[in-house]
Amino acid sequence: MTNASSVAADQPNLQARVTTPSRMKIALDAMGGDHGPAPCIEGALSAAQDFDVDVVLVGDEKVLADECRRLGSTDPRLSIKHAPQVVEMHESPATVARKKRDSSIWIATELVKNGEADAVVSPGNTGASMVASFFVLGLTKGVERPAIATSLPTLTGEAILLDVGANVDCTAQHLTQFAIMGNEYGKHLFRKPNPRVGLLSIGEEDSKGNEVTKEAFKILKGSALNFVGNVEGRDVYSGNADVVVCDGFIGNVALKISEGVAETIKKLLFKEISGSLLGRLAYPLIASPLRNLKRRIDYAEFGGAPLLGVNGITMICHGRSSAKAIKNAIRRAKGLAESRVDELIQRDIEESLAQSRLPEEPST
Repeated sequence: MTNASSVAADQPNLQARVTTPSRMKIALDAMGGDHGPAPCIEGALSAAQDFDVDVVLVGDEKVLADECRRLGSTDPRLSIKHAPQVVEMHESPATVARKKRDSSIWIATELVKNGEADAVVSPGNTGASMVASFFVLGLTKGVERPAIATSLPTLTGEAILLDVGANVDCTAQHLTQFAIMGNEYGKHLFRKPNPRVGLLSIGEEDSKGNEVTKEAFKILKGSALNFVGNVEGRDVYSGNADVVVCDGFIGNVALKISEGVAETIKKLLFKEISGSLLGRLAYPLIASPLRNLKRRIDYAEFGGAPLLGVNGITMICHGRSSAKAIKNAIRRAKGLAESRVDELIQRDIEESLAQSRLPEEPST
């Protein structure tokens, strides 16, 4: 593994810090994003400086070394792990397992499996990231399907929505497991001992929804989770639930619509402001609130979405991720690794399975 500092000036006084045992190490798929390795390296450098983490840049060694040199990166907390192949965005996710086990996403995931990194972050092919995590890390014991959990801004802060793309078709049991995994993630993210869990449906009443959601409602209502019932689409952003559960098809559609609406509102707002003299005169007075609003709805603030239910920490990012998004994805990956959320999810799943196997008390 090549240290990024070797491509610039030697810094022996900083080199010793690389061996600090308490510092987290994040493996970053630095080749898979839409904009090449530059935003990955910039984000990694910023994360290393702000969060004191080691980041392993995984990808073509020459390309990454040249880019580090161009960016003037000399921080010894950045190192390079050579991976000769890249899974392109248009390729089938199955390609990574069949033909590209020398790809940056596969090798980055292997670093976690082998204990050489505490988490993996990738802005590359989402399906390839899932396949690599499934085959290399494996599913958490008792978990039938992994789930991608994203963060959404709400009137009271933020909420977790899962699944947003890992599973198109789900059973009631899958949704229940998503709720358990989201609950543990919510405890970490919100620092709440008992997050409110809701089930995304077409009405608040327990009789609303398809057969899968109605069955999931019954299971969740009888669980130990802080289940608040069904959540309608219009209420996802109200803040009435900390964790919102759905299948991956609905979740992905909801997420993409939300991103489109946010972008449209932003453009319409600035169009109205710039299109009138009164708007331009008022802009200095409203600039600060507008910046705050932009930050609240900016994907880069959340960075990435963890793949829950695998034996390790995998953070999936947008292909178009900026350096800021990569930095924040590394921050969240570091937090999840420190909290050992994957291990806590396994404990919760095992407890849930044990509870479901308990014989019912005979009625008197």
